[in-house]
Amino acid sequence: MKKQVIVIHGGTTFATYKQYLAYLKKEELNFEKTISKRWKDHLGEKLGKGFEVVMPLMPNSANARYLEWKIWFEKLFPFLEKEVVLLGHSLGGLFLAKYLSEQKFPQKILGTILVAPPYDGEGSEESLDYFKLKKDLSGLQKQSGRLIFYHSQDDENVPMVDFVKYKKALPGACFREFKNRGHFGQKNFPEIVREIKNLFKSAK
Repeated sequence: MKKQVIVIHGGTTFATYKQYLAYLKKEELNFEKTISKRWKDHLGEKLGKGFEVVMPLMPNSANARYLEWKIWFEKLFPFLEKEVVLLGHSLGGLFLAKYLSEQKFPQKILGTILVAPPYDGEGSEESLDYFKLKKDLSGLQKQSGRLIFYHSQDDENVPMVDFVKYKKALPGACFREFKNRGHFGQKNFPEIVREIKNLFKSAK
């Protein structure tokens, strides 16, 4: 059996098309990001032989809608191994939190790693209405396996207050805090590699 890791990337989302266009006009293009690979792209290589990293390209990620992502995510289900690790970064983390709190996942989840997920979008120019979490997150806690959050104090996209909100909502989860990782755009992420390997080791 392959050691399968499902990775859901981030994105942006807005309440209206007008807000989305305003964001596009205002946002500066980071040219370096268009040519350099980041940790998600290297994850399979770093994990090594025996691991399979699956990273679906989620629909319309620049102006994402939860229902569209849900439909596309569920198309993966026939290809899943019996045991998986789920990993979501930024909006991908919020998507997994919402999905697992509302839906039944078809396979056993050894662990769910959420890297810098927003919580409610308070104070952000983006609107998270389409990805809004319900108050009851017990479904997320019950079926996530080991639930682990990563956040950095200097995150320029998702404030620490969102990390604190998850702490209050999910006291049984594990929370890993960093000081200077920003929004985790680095090329390598050794902590994540170790985390994933440990999740599979613990399952033996």
